[in-house]
Amino acid sequence: MHSKEETGGNIYNKYTTGNPIVRLLMSDFFRHLDALLENVNPRRVLDVGCGEGYISQHIKEKYPETHVEGVDFSPGILEVARELNPDIMFLEGNIYSLEYEDYLFDLVIACEVLEHLDKPEDAIKELKRVSSRYVILSVPNEPFFRIANILRFRYLRRLGNTPGHLNNWTRKEFSDILQKNFREFKHEISTIWQIALCVK
Repeated sequence: MHSKEETGGNIYNKYTTGNPIVRLLMSDFFRHLDALLENVNPRRVLDVGCGEGYISQHIKEKYPETHVEGVDFSPGILEVARELNPDIMFLEGNIYSLEYEDYLFDLVIACEVLEHLDKPEDAIKELKRVSSRYVILSVPNEPFFRIANILRFRYLRRLGNTPGHLNNWTRKEFSDILQKNFREFKHEISTIWQIALCVK
């Protein structure tokens, strides 16, 4: 999806942590995601920057008849994704140049990917290219994401900025990017994350 230099050293797995606060935050994140998906009813979904496949898995469980694929730049992470989700196809790829035909998926998802990229709007254009209608994006909600890191005494020398995060969008700044690149969108806040359902 992007270079290893861009992703940095953040390897904390918020999806499987036993931390009750993080689990509560993740529950709220999925609640917002499900609410945005309520009227979408996707048939073909592409999860770009899928990591170990937890978002892909969630979509497949919610829509068992839906075809779900995941793409990531890391072969090692993809091996884990395939072991955890043998019924989902996971492929290696680059977010700036996805090896798919135009409009192939009715929903394309990129959760917590754009903040790692030096050219996020180029990535958005590519996500739009392979989507026939919908794109879901999520990024950290700044400055609250960084404040949360500081409160747990993480990345203090970086003022709470997670390694690999090249972009730190406030709600308004991210809304401005969405408005620039999509015909319409629904933009919500899930505590320390921003989630948007966008229409081409």
